[in-house]
Amino acid sequence: MDNVPDQEPPAGSQSLLRGLQIVEILSNFPNGCPLAKLSELAGLTKSTTHRLLQGLESAGYVTRAPSPGSYRLTTKFVAVGQKTLSSLNIIHVAAPHLEALNLDVGETVNFSTREDDHAIMIYKLEPTVGMIRTRTYIGQHLPLFCSAMGKIFLAYDKQANFETYWQSHQSGIVKLTANTIVDHADMLKEFAAIRDDGYSLDREENELGVSCVAAPVFDIQGRVPYAVSISLSTARLAQIGVDNLVEHVRQASRRISGELGATL
Repeated sequence: MDNVPDQEPPAGSQSLLRGLQIVEILSNFPNGCPLAKLSELAGLTKSTTHRLLQGLESAGYVTRAPSPGSYRLTTKFVAVGQKTLSSLNIIHVAAPHLEALNLDVGETVNFSTREDDHAIMIYKLEPTVGMIRTRTYIGQHLPLFCSAMGKIFLAYDKQANFETYWQSHQSGIVKLTANTIVDHADMLKEFAAIRDDGYSLDREENELGVSCVAAPVFDIQGRVPYAVSISLSTARLAQIGVDNLVEHVRQASRRISGELGATL
């Protein structure tokens, strides 16, 4: 039997927050999530979860999955997401430079911004020459400590902010590969090198076999709100050479920075 508090429909704001929580959970289950599992993950009773799902379903954001008793998100979220991205002027500003970079190097090109304690992918171009398709996607959250773009945001942020991030994420800062930097002093040295060189590297720190080169995008106030990167297989990077890719990605980042009024 449901608990008494869940027998009454939640208040407006509480219901909205719970509905958004359901949406976030379902985003991790592209093939559908059973009602029982969904209610467990949300920390809600089945009746409350079902009531929220019915509301989302009637609005066209959730639908029944092929597996009995399961639900998944609809493509309506794709449309909403694309409208949100297209309203960001930065996409229109950066896209021509990112497309030129993509054609120049033939590899995957990524563009991200920072959102709290992670980087979020807001634009991606698939390789035109390279055979490797990375698993990243628009809207994906990227860890700051082990991704090339994430390290860009940390390196150009105030050290006090980095210290706060480092202390509050200790449980999550773990070795994903043998190359992942998890030592505080080593990370500070990494940041100093990034600022000196103007670019960062993911040396298979997030995923074996995949490397990444990233550069900062500055705005008129000298902040780094965005980052550009090239992702490719480590073997391919060895063929091309880091220096060749670095020059390309830095040129693209400088051009976008110029569009934002930065003086470099």
